[in-house]
Amino acid sequence: MPIIKSAIERAKTNVKANERNSAQLSSMRTTVKKFEKAVTDHDDNAAELYKAASSAVDRAASKGLIKTNKASRDKSRMAARLAKANA
Repeated sequence: MPIIKSAIERAKTNVKANERNSAQLSSMRTTVKKFEKAVTDHDDNAAELYKAASSAVDRAASKGLIKTNKASRDKSRMAARLAKANA
């Protein structure tokens, strides 16, 4: 355990940030999984779920939760799956 006051405060901040980041990352993964399930089940709302998942991936990338290249790769793969499903 830290003894110095600033280190104690920083430890508390790190815990809060970790919880917030974990929640946002989990939310992103959930929206992506909903989109994947909709495409697999040939649902009509796959396009709007793609939009939500793409937005969630962009948001996670902008906050530094995932790298920019991973965000681009994920969005590209989702777009390809959506196009294939609509074809």
